[in-house]
Amino acid sequence: MGLKPMAELGTRFGGTVLRKMGMAAFLIVPLAACSPADTVDDLARIDTAQGSQENIGSLTAVIQRTPNDPEAYNIRGAALGRAGRYREALEDFNKAIQLDPRSARAYANRALIYRRMGDNANAVNDYTQAISINPNYDTAYIGRGEIYRLNGRTQEAFQDFERAIQLDTTDPRAYLRRGLLYQASNQHQYAIEDFATAISLSPDQPYGYNGRGVSYLALGDTENAFTDFNTAIRLDENLAESWANQALVYEQQGDKAKAARSYSRALQLDANYEPAREGLARTKA
Repeated sequence: MGLKPMAELGTRFGGTVLRKMGMAAFLIVPLAACSPADTVDDLARIDTAQGSQENIGSLTAVIQRTPNDPEAYNIRGAALGRAGRYREALEDFNKAIQLDPRSARAYANRALIYRRMGDNANAVNDYTQAISINPNYDTAYIGRGEIYRLNGRTQEAFQDFERAIQLDTTDPRAYLRRGLLYQASNQHQYAIEDFATAISLSPDQPYGYNGRGVSYLALGDTENAFTDFNTAIRLDENLAESWANQALVYEQQGDKAKAARSYSRALQLDANYEPAREGLARTKA
């Protein structure tokens, strides 16, 4: 998902008071960046092959042998979700919860399926249930926080990401998303710190580099921004946001020809990416 003009806020590690800002002090930043909404989640951590028909068939055989094992349904449900077979995945997680109503993981997995089906209300309910079963379940806080973030419930989102971080999560999503909240409130130094932590936890993913580059650019550090955007492109050359971010640097440097090429590349990858469309119009003009 492309992060377009950003309008959210955050607080700092371990704190509950917003730093030097009120709830209305949102900054609209006209920069392109990538929101890591679906870059890493429980289902995505399953190897692609595990969502194959062959593997799902093997998991079905396991369930036939052990029909009362909730974990068997949990595992097959995750594989079905990885394959995009959401209705069937939902049935498996329902069965896992029926067999083990105290399975926080099953609730969190079902929440992710609800979210992918566009049912955010049930997703939030399931994440909340998972947290009530296991108050130290970082995945549930991160999943619920992202729904809050994308729906403008900024303070609740921040509190969930903060809680996951206080639990010493090693999941980069918590830092990526808290970084986005800092970034949107013009607290770029704190955003840079969070993006750097996310990068250290997942150095082969482009999202932390894109986010950190946007904050560097907002602070006038064009050199570091350009390095981060280029690294993001090297890691995944098929991400439109990275090319649009690179184009922003070229545009700021006055090189409209290179900027236009990068914006064009972004549009080739995502014809609906509005920051690239607007940037190309500016540089072509």
